[in-house]
This record gives sequence, C-alpha cells and structure tokens, in this order.
Amino acid sequence: MPRPAQSTDTSLHALQIAAPTPQGLSAEVAGQAGSNAALAKLNGAMAELKAMAIAPLLQRAIDAIRAEDAKSAYDWAIKALEQDEYSGVGWYLLGIALERAGDLATSVRAYEAALKLLPEHEDVACDLGRLALRLGMKPQAEDLFRRYLERYPDDPEAANNLVCAIRDQGRHEEAIETLRPAILKTPSNAMLWNTMGTIVSDQGDFENTKLFLLEALRLKPDFAKARHNLGSAMLMLGETEAALVENAAALADVKAEDDRQMIRLARSSMLLCAGRLGEGWDAYESRIHPQFTGRTAYAVDRPRWEPGADLRGRSLLVVAEQGLGDEVLFANVLPDVLERLGPEGKLTLAVEKRLVPLFQRSFPTATVGEHATYLVNGRLNRIIPFLEGGAPVDLWTPMGSLLREFRRALEDFPSRPSFLAADPKRVAHWRKVLRTAPAGPKIGLLWKSAITADARHRYYSPFAGWAPVLAQKGVTFVNLQYGDCTEELEAAERDFGAQIWSPPGIDLKQDLDEVAALCCAMDLIVGFANATLNIAAACGVPTYLISVPGAWTRLGTTSSPWYPSTTTFLPPGYGQWDEVMGEVAEAVGAFAAAAGHPGR
Repeated sequence: MPRPAQSTDTSLHALQIAAPTPQGLSAEVAGQAGSNAALAKLNGAMAELKAMAIAPLLQRAIDAIRAEDAKSAYDWAIKALEQDEYSGVGWYLLGIALERAGDLATSVRAYEAALKLLPEHEDVACDLGRLALRLGMKPQAEDLFRRYLERYPDDPEAANNLVCAIRDQGRHEEAIETLRPAILKTPSNAMLWNTMGTIVSDQGDFENTKLFLLEALRLKPDFAKARHNLGSAMLMLGETEAALVENAAALADVKAEDDRQMIRLARSSMLLCAGRLGEGWDAYESRIHPQFTGRTAYAVDRPRWEPGADLRGRSLLVVAEQGLGDEVLFANVLPDVLERLGPEGKLTLAVEKRLVPLFQRSFPTATVGEHATYLVNGRLNRIIPFLEGGAPVDLWTPMGSLLREFRRALEDFPSRPSFLAADPKRVAHWRKVLRTAPAGPKIGLLWKSAITADARHRYYSPFAGWAPVLAQKGVTFVNLQYGDCTEELEAAERDFGAQIWSPPGIDLKQDLDEVAALCCAMDLIVGFANATLNIAAACGVPTYLISVPGAWTRLGTTSSPWYPSTTTFLPPGYGQWDEVMGEVAEAVGAFAAAAGHPGR
C-alpha cells in the first residue's frame, strides 16, 4: 500500500529533537525465533553433523520452522533429542518451535539448555533475551542483550533489543541516547526507526511518532509492526479512519500469530472509536486468544458462553476482567443479563475483592465472590476460588465478551441513570461528614491514575493545568484521589491559593464501598477516567469526565454511552489541556452558581 515518502533528513531532524520523558505504543523487541539468518547459521552447523544420526531429524525441524509449521518442528526436535539429549541445536530448535506455538515458559527452558550447550551461538542469547522481555523479565533480558553486544557491538538488531529492555524499565532518556547513535550509524534500518517511534509515543508526541514510523515504512513498506504502530499513533491523534486503514495493512502483512492477535486487539479499539461496535467487540476477543502474549488465562472448567446461547433459566458465571475501572464499566451490561436469565436463572459474579460488597448490594439476586489472579511463568492466570465448593454453573464468560451480544450498537445502551448502588446509610453518614467541610457545593476531584507502569500519564493533564478549575469560588473541592497526592494538595494551596479538603477516616484506594457512598454524597465529581470516577458514574452521580482523543470508551461519540449522568469534555488535540481545562472551569463555575446553596 503506497504511502507518502518521508525523507530521512526530516526524520533525522526529528531524531535530534526527540526529548526523553517517562512511558505506551505497542511495540516489541525486533527479530523472530528462527529467523532466516539464524536458520542459515544452523544449516552451517548441520554441515558438521552430517555423520550423526540425528542430522536428518534436525533438518526436518528446520524445514518445518521455515514452513511456519510449529507442531512438526516440535515433533522433529523431540525425536532428535530423544536420540541425543545433549544436542544444543536440538534444544534450540525445540525452543523456537515452542515459542512459535505460544508456550513461552517452556521455550525459555529449552533456550537456556541450548545456551549452555551452544555458548558460541550468539542467536541463542538474543532469542532468550527477546523471550525474557516478552515474559516481563526485563533486567535478565537487558543482561543477555548486553552480553551479546560485547561480542557484536555493531549489530543493529541487538542494539534495538537492548533499547527495548531499557525502555520497558522506564529509563526513557537512556533508551533514546542508546538508540540515537545506532540510527545515525545505520539510518537505513527500519527497525530502529520503529523503536524510536515507540519511545516518542510514550512521551505523548504523536506527530513525531508518525515521522519516525513513516520513515520505517519508507524503508520497509511491509513492516507490519511499524504499520500497526502508525495506526495506533493515528488513533491517539483522533484520525480514526486513517488508523483503520493502516491497521488493515498491518494485518495483511503480519506473519506470527501472537502479533496478529496484538494487531487485531488494537483494531478493536479503532472500530469502537469509529462507532462500529459489533465489529469492535468481535475483534476484542483477541485479548483471550491462546497465542496472544498478553492474555489472561481463566481456570474455569465449565462450558464457555457464546453469543446467541439461550440463557433463560440457566446458571451463568461472569468473570470480571481488565483493570478495576473496566470491571465497573463492563458491569453496565449486567442488568440486561439478569433479565435474560429470568427468574429461574442464576447469575454468579467473580469480581475484584474490593468490589464484592458494592456488586452484591447492586445485584442482590446474584452470588458475588472474588477472583484471584496469579503470575505463572510470565502469564496471568485468573481463578475463581469460591467455585471450588461446587457452585452450580452451566456456562461462563469473561464480562467483556457479553458486549458482543448486548451492546452491538449505541441504541443497545439503556438510559438507566445508574447500575451500581451505594449503601444508603453510609451515604447519609458522608453527607453529615461533608457538612463539617467549608460551605458550598461539594465537588470531588480526580486528577491522575495510581498506575504508573505504562504510558497512562499521557491521558492526564499536569496538575498545574487544574489552576482555572481551582480558581472557582463558592465551592468546596474534596479530594477523592487515591494514592499518594500530598505533593498536589500542597501545590494547590501554595501555588493556587485553593484548599482541597480531604475526607477523614477513609482509605480511598481500598474502601471502595465507602468510596461509592462518599461519591453519592457529593454534588459533583470532576476528573479523568480512573476507577473512582467509574464507580461514581455507575452510581449515577453527576460527573464531568475529561477525555482524550482516541478514547475507545466514548464509542465514537462525544459523550459517555455507559453513564448517562456524565458530561464529557474533550481537548482539541493530544496534550492540549489549556482549552479543555478552561471549559471545565467554566462549567464548574456555572454549576456552583446554579446550586445556589452553601452545601449539604
């Protein structure tokens, strides 16, 4: 697919001004297990094994890898190792076959065995490092890549992979300074431009991200990951249709199944942003595909629900998924599910432990318990401990999959004002407590996410951007922000002359049932999309949501179909906070004027 040519000079200029700041765009280390170059080296090693009985078996394994037949490659490698368990080549081929089949944990062990038997075979260290990074073993991956680069300092792929390991540990300045000389040394290497694009994306600079990715694609037009990344950057800039075009091109070029599922998952967000909800939810199933590296595995030994299945009178287990905010967001569908089950049916819910009391009160006819999630060999595994007692379940499903049937179009979203219910007694308690705060309507503030392990900071204005909001008079701002926010509370008073009142006797991170009651006692909640804002909106509290371009949860609208009580504010472009924060300030001022009372 032709694209406008982007000159190396322009991209090199962007490279000079790439400024390091903290982490986003989906990108992985370069290279693939069993690349053509690595297989060619193995063929060379095979020439020295011609007299050995296992040589034909190993050759069959190599041929199978080249043919993208992981199962056959595994079978031939196993046959070779059964005859010679000390064959380093056999262990290496077994590791490649296992990785291609998606068994990452076992492939690590095979690569480790190969590395001990083939200490001079540099590709083993690179493959093991790349796999370690995919499994979240970032320091180990960095060590392996550095070890390889000591012997081969001019290898661009190894330099790229080292940069990925550094970047994924949050050391973005070091990543840029490590990658910059590699690009200047080999500016024709598309892989390096792609990686620089991912780092700049982490900084929220999507215009320069596009420059770097276009250069990668000029050099290598069939570079599926760069095409995928370009589409993701375009989505962040609000260029949804263009993003879908790039994503389709990436899907046409991709070879590995795990990459295909990653790209398809990105497509789901694009489709949802385009308002194509049915297609979007169908593509969203990639998150649980067996060969998607980032999937969560569910330990549930019941038949899986599929769209179209008759639920009336059945017993259905729904397992909440993704982050805490998504567990609340997706619960929008549960009243519809209960109606479909009918009076003879039974709903069982597995949710995050802190949500159990809130969900049990909100859905009193359901059985609600907590799920538990463990990291096993680099993979997330979710279990349902309370099912071990033999709770009757006919079918089960991850909560998000229900949207494929119940929310295929905007018209499927009901106008119900709320779907979660706070404890009325605790709401009354918090209204009494709030009367001890300064006079005026009580407006809760949420300005950040407590999650700092990814590029989420890009979705939130710097705290200084709240100045016009905090300047509004006649209101009492209440701190609803979980996590450590001492610095921001002090800055509000020192820099803006505004006091943000902190409610006493509540853990805003852990006591989510209390948080729901506190939110329901407020007059208004203002902030960005985090778990607390989702809880407030799900309880029907008036909320002002500050969104961003490319936010899939808006489903192609300028509002929030999930929460009718929410008013959405959208900046004109990514990182352009001044205008939208001014609009929020005006709305807060108007709200306070309309309230016309000194508070509850």
